[in-house]
Amino acid sequence: MKLGIVGLPNVGKSTLFNAITNAGAQSANYPFCTIEPNIGVVAVPDERLDKLAELYSTKKVTPATIEFLDIAGLVMGASKGEGLGNKFLSKIREVDAIIHVVRCFENDDIVHVEGSVDPLRDIETINLELIFSDLEMLSRRIDKSEKLARGDKSLLKEVEFLKRVRETLEQGKPARTVECDEDEEKILSDVFLLTTKPVIYVCNMSEDDFKNNIDTNVRYQAVSNIAAQEGATALPICAELEQEISSLEKDEKAMFLEDLGLKKSGLDRLITASYDLLGLMSFLTAGEPEVRAWTIKKGTKAPQAAGKIHTDFERGFIRAEVVSYDDLIRLGSVNACKEKGLMRSEGKEYVMQDGDVVLFRFNV
Repeated sequence: MKLGIVGLPNVGKSTLFNAITNAGAQSANYPFCTIEPNIGVVAVPDERLDKLAELYSTKKVTPATIEFLDIAGLVMGASKGEGLGNKFLSKIREVDAIIHVVRCFENDDIVHVEGSVDPLRDIETINLELIFSDLEMLSRRIDKSEKLARGDKSLLKEVEFLKRVRETLEQGKPARTVECDEDEEKILSDVFLLTTKPVIYVCNMSEDDFKNNIDTNVRYQAVSNIAAQEGATALPICAELEQEISSLEKDEKAMFLEDLGLKKSGLDRLITASYDLLGLMSFLTAGEPEVRAWTIKKGTKAPQAAGKIHTDFERGFIRAEVVSYDDLIRLGSVNACKEKGLMRSEGKEYVMQDGDVVLFRFNV
């Protein structure tokens, strides 16, 4: 999974990136401090791996990972080449989802590129630039499809649908708000519009606001309302606190979060929100050599899950021997699960479940 962190200059993007990746990206009080995207790979926290490692006396533990890209700050006119313009937009095309950092804090020492703090204006600025870019791409696609439809009337439905998408964009709404049937979703995915990408709005708050009044914070509520209208997610975070948390040891981190009244760090909450937004989950493989988590889409069938490990596993798939993580930990061994009839042999139509511990049988 690849997530792109975007936002206007000086909203806290690089501070957040540094905190969640410990990558040491340059962060400073002037626009375009980030030019080429900083990239950080983060392990997905999963306590199940540690428990399985104990059970199997495992030599190696490999968590699932997420790649974060800290993409340069965008300014008004980017779709026409202003600021870092097209370079910014091309990097967004590479990611699976967008982490849009929105400034919700006041600080006279940190200059806002627009001169004042207004998260709704900032969201509109970036959304409009993405929409302008999409309109240009969509218009070219419609022209091409209309020409092809003269000889292939079956394309008329596609043209009609794409024009409906264009109308939505012209209203200032992202393409992800368009209601689609299954065929239309396929058409839309083939156009590769920026505004179809799932979005998490990260509301970067001051430490006082984050500690004392998240739910009543006017700026956070405003962003939450926009997210609800767009089918996006809003997540409150204090980037400065996250940077402090990232420097702590595991035990210290737990105490710090407890003092804040939090069960999870911002990184953990961001990862959970990303998995939910993209409809992802993990299955597990376990043994003495290695315990590992594998990320798949919800609804993935056993052969395709096996293909995540190696294409030969999918090609020569015979069956999947599956036990749930909870049953395995509760009973303490695979043999005990077998005795209780909890180890199952599943075929090609089996839909994987989160926390399945699997051994794939295959023959190539």
